This record gives sequence, structure tokens and C-alpha cells, in this order.
Amino acid sequence: MKQRILTAVIAAAVFLPLVMIGGLPFTILVYAMSILALFELLRMKGLQLLSVPGIITLILLGILLYPSRYRELVTFEVSKGEVLFLAVLLLLAYTVLSKNIISFDGVAFAVLTAIYIGFGFYYFIEIRDMGLSYVFFAIGIVWSTDSGAYFIGKAFGKRKLWPEISPNKTIEGFWGGISMAVIFALIYQMATDFLHSYLFVFMITILLSIVGQIGDLAESAFKRHYHVKDSGRILPGHGGVLDRFDSLLFVVPFLYFLLVLF
Repeated sequence: MKQRILTAVIAAAVFLPLVMIGGLPFTILVYAMSILALFELLRMKGLQLLSVPGIITLILLGILLYPSRYRELVTFEVSKGEVLFLAVLLLLAYTVLSKNIISFDGVAFAVLTAIYIGFGFYYFIEIRDMGLSYVFFAIGIVWSTDSGAYFIGKAFGKRKLWPEISPNKTIEGFWGGISMAVIFALIYQMATDFLHSYLFVFMITILLSIVGQIGDLAESAFKRHYHVKDSGRILPGHGGVLDRFDSLLFVVPFLYFLLVLF
């Protein structure tokens, strides 16, 4: 527990100031976290980052992460979707050149990994550019959901939520997480008035809390599939980058879409 607390304090001391500064320092931090997350996922599959498919995937990740605020610096008109398709073609060509050292399944895994991590963290950058209050709202939703799910589940949990994927999670914890997130969101709205109505805050908080828990379960599912306990060991007591950001990788894109649409 001491190790876990110490890691959390050190990570927060690095992470939170850069979130508050925003701009290029925050973008560099997000790129660094994304590369670590990519390494963690590729390693689960047995793929090396410093290999031909690993390097192609890494370059694809970097392009998918490219912030919209720097769009005017790019002098050629190529969309991220077109780059994605080019990466798929290169990876498929490598399956032939390598005589199936990497198979079609490996290519699909590498591409999906780049999309999942790349776009997930890309919207983290975009949300920060929209305003600091949105970032803290997203983080608060995830933390309050995790805390509510843990403590309510531990105190009252009896019915398993999804034992095949995460045997410790309960239905009571699921609802406890949503309830805690709603309490946090209403207090946050009261203190900051960052959204236009309490009803909107209430509705999107329920959605984001559910989405965040699905993100957590999604990472649990592929860790169970690849027979690993944690995605990495860079954060002692917490695991890897994906272990800490699995919920945010789902929450942040959904929050961005909701803010743009409504």
C-alpha cells in the first residue's frame, strides 16, 4: 500500500502540472504515455516495438496523435484515414516479405492497437485544448467511479458483474461507481458552472461512468486473454500506463463527441 501511495503521489506531481500547463508540454507527455501504452499492448501479443511492424505501428500512432492545433504546419493534404490505410498495406506486404513471421492476425492486432491508443489519447489532447475544466471533469468521473465501485462493491457487493472477465467486480459496485460519479459531477458543476445545465451534467455523467467501466472491463478482457496480470510495471503498485488510463481512453473520446454535438 505504501508503494502504491508513493507512486500515485509522484505520478500526480508530474502529471497534474503538465495538464495545467497544457500546450506542447502536455502534448509531449501524452505522446510519451501513448508510446508506453503501445509497447505494453504489443508485448502482450509477443510483438516487438523495435521491429518492422512495431516501427510502422509506432509511426502510425504518432500520426494519429497529431493535434488539430498544429494542422496548419502540415503542407500536404493527407488525412489520418489515408495514412491508416497505407499502414495496413505496408503491414500486409510485410506478412509476405517475412513469410508470415507476422500473420494477418498480428497485422489486425497492431492496427487496432494504434487506433485504440492513438485516437484515445488524441482526444485527451483535444479535450485539454477545449479547456482545463473538461480534463478535470473526465479525470474526476473516472476516479470517482473507480472509488465508488471499489468501496460500495467491497461493502455490499454480492452479485458478480462479469466473472469471466473480472471476477472481483460486482453489480452493486457498478451502480456504486455511477452514484459516486454523479455526486462528484454535481458538486463539480456547482463549483465551476462549466456546462450549461445540471440535467446535461447528470445525463452525460451516467453515460461516461458506464463507458469508463466498460473501458476498464475491455482492458481486463485482453489481459485475461493474453494471461497477464498487469499491462506493465512502470508504475509500481499500479501496473502499467494502460492499467491507469484504460477508462480514460473510453471516457475522453465520448466526452469530446458529446461536447461537440451538444
